Amino acid sequence: MADTLELARQIPLPSSCSTLALEVEEDQSTRVNESSLPPVDEGFQAWTFNTLLISEQLSAAFLVEAIVWGFPNSFGVFLEAYLKDPEYTKQENPTSLLPLIGPLSSGIIYCLGPFINLFITRFPFHRRNVMWLGVLCCWTSLFGASYTTKLQLLVILQGALYAVGGALLYYPCISYLSEWFVRRRGLANGIIFAGTSAGGLILPLILPLLISSNGPAKALRILSIVILALLVPILPLVKGRLPELRSSRARLSGRRRLVERDLSKNTAIWIVLAANTFQGFGYFVPILWLPTFASALSINTTNASVALAMLNGASVVGRLSLGYLSDKLNPWTLAMSTLLFTSITTFILWGVLSSTFAGLMCFGVAYGLLAGGWSSLWTGFIRGIGITRKLLYVLRHWEHPLNAYINCVILQLRLQLFFAGQ
Repeated sequence: MADTLELARQIPLPSSCSTLALEVEEDQSTRVNESSLPPVDEGFQAWTFNTLLISEQLSAAFLVEAIVWGFPNSFGVFLEAYLKDPEYTKQENPTSLLPLIGPLSSGIIYCLGPFINLFITRFPFHRRNVMWLGVLCCWTSLFGASYTTKLQLLVILQGALYAVGGALLYYPCISYLSEWFVRRRGLANGIIFAGTSAGGLILPLILPLLISSNGPAKALRILSIVILALLVPILPLVKGRLPELRSSRARLSGRRRLVERDLSKNTAIWIVLAANTFQGFGYFVPILWLPTFASALSINTTNASVALAMLNGASVVGRLSLGYLSDKLNPWTLAMSTLLFTSITTFILWGVLSSTFAGLMCFGVAYGLLAGGWSSLWTGFIRGIGITRKLLYVLRHWEHPLNAYINCVILQLRLQLFFAGQ
């Protein structure tokens, strides 16, 4: 019976059949012996979804996360290089268009979440095809962007198209999480989401050397080839626990649609949405701005990138820690604590004590530890609401279009103040 209930998540309910009738039919035709399935939460196969015991114990899902989000989280390094290159700055509106690339890429990834997840929920057997399409889009976007200096094309390719590919790759990958983990889902969530910060830790250390020796265009071309070379062998390792039942016309049951309509009236969901929105307004500002802010303090490019790398590196620890704690403690208590201390840290360390490289480093580490783990709390937020996995992605998708615009306005203002001071 347990296996019938578990498989029911991926079996579309015909509009003319009751749940009970479908369950009887499943008993006869689609039942899978639960003992033949890998165990959840424990065992080699459950944890090798995250920890691949080959070579350096790399994680397939962790690496996908690191690759997809590594570029948006380290775009500040590219932005600094673009704003110093006359090839880009001599064009019209460089200070408006170039800063839009990073927030646009992260924003579109989030915005596409509800639509992609709706598709893969109805057609789960297409998840792997969707991921391969995402790999193609990611590589094409960066490789194509490396052959143009036109700002509008950079925004389209490096910002929008990369985001489409990243979303197609990212959402099917993390959709396998709930198949492998139940009791330890918060910890597993933290491990996978730590890949976001791991990519942002490594790239800022590599990109300055790559850009200084090859220029931003060739560096982007090399990066696209490396991403393709990493994703091709990794993707086959991302796999689900449950058999993927094929259906030509998968539909949500009337009962499930009714439940999800009722959830939209749930006050707790709107509180989570509001909290994520306001958190997102502020979270990406230091990630985008730290290298440029460091340059304004006459800190060299390498050290500026190190500060960004330290922020993302500390976020790895923050995401793992909050993911683990969200399984043990009240996630709202953790959320309020991190928001409070993040605000205090930003005001003191970035607002008062960041006039030196040491102060900037301290801010990066503290900010990453406190603010970086927010996404690991999502599982805890929804645990008591009864929300489906599909609606989880809706909780974050509204903040980023506004965030992209706000970041652009802030960048214009600060650049005007900076150049006026020169």
